[in-house]
Amino acid sequence: MEPRVLKQGNPRRAHVYFMPFSVTWMVKYLYKPLTYDHTAMKQFVADYVRVISSKYPFWNRTQGADHFMLSCHDWGPHASHGNPFLYNTSIRALCNANSSEGFDPRKDVSLPEIHLYGGNVSPKLISPPPATTPRPYLAFFAGGLHGPIRPVLLDHWKGRDPDLQVYEYLPKDLDYYSFMLRSKFCLCPSGHEVASPRIIEAIYAECVPVILSDHYVLPFSDVLRWEAFTIQVNVSEIPRLKEVLASVSEEKYRRLKEGLRAVRKHFVLNQPAKRLDVFHMILHSVWLRRLNFRVL
Repeated sequence: MEPRVLKQGNPRRAHVYFMPFSVTWMVKYLYKPLTYDHTAMKQFVADYVRVISSKYPFWNRTQGADHFMLSCHDWGPHASHGNPFLYNTSIRALCNANSSEGFDPRKDVSLPEIHLYGGNVSPKLISPPPATTPRPYLAFFAGGLHGPIRPVLLDHWKGRDPDLQVYEYLPKDLDYYSFMLRSKFCLCPSGHEVASPRIIEAIYAECVPVILSDHYVLPFSDVLRWEAFTIQVNVSEIPRLKEVLASVSEEKYRRLKEGLRAVRKHFVLNQPAKRLDVFHMILHSVWLRRLNFRVL
């Protein structure tokens, strides 16, 4: 239960303290399936904070403002409700970075959602084809029909236009990543939650992500100019999606592709970590929030 520190040695010299509880494991062992009851997870978090705050002096100095939790589970924000100071004061590093549901970009960190099959990125995305390789499709999407945005997208574009390859579920004889690698733009609509691993997969595939989301605080937006390597389209513009994408000039598309190649390293998970990779980007985001207050 002891809080871990990012700086080895004397914990009193640490700049920030990591609380290593796992929301995924809470869901596995504490959650009763199909109840949608988060009470047990909140109680675990409440007990966790009670233990570290009574056993160690660090939490009480700042009411948790120099502590951070990390969760890529959709229910990470719900679990953080277990302690009001954790929710309102601590740094919460979350994939579900929804500003309409309490995510505060001034103190919270938006995590990129990375889908690792067996612990690794798909080999097809390791080395995308040369920039001169033709991409015959204007845009591509395949995904489940959930959340408020995807039904609008599929209603307007599923099976409607050969330039926009839009599927609910991709037929088994077709390959998801091959479509990404053959498309100029990859549509990234939010589902039940705002984040999607599709955005990072699109970056790997050098398929310009088209962000279709409301209230999503994009990862690392303190230092990355997302408009330099993505297209952000208002949900209300979905009926005009082909017109919007087709209007992107070749010169702008070339710059967007260059932007993708430039930022790719910031979204790669290396073991061990490498300079400027996603691990260091997350720590940098945490550090920026830590600078927002002074420990007396």
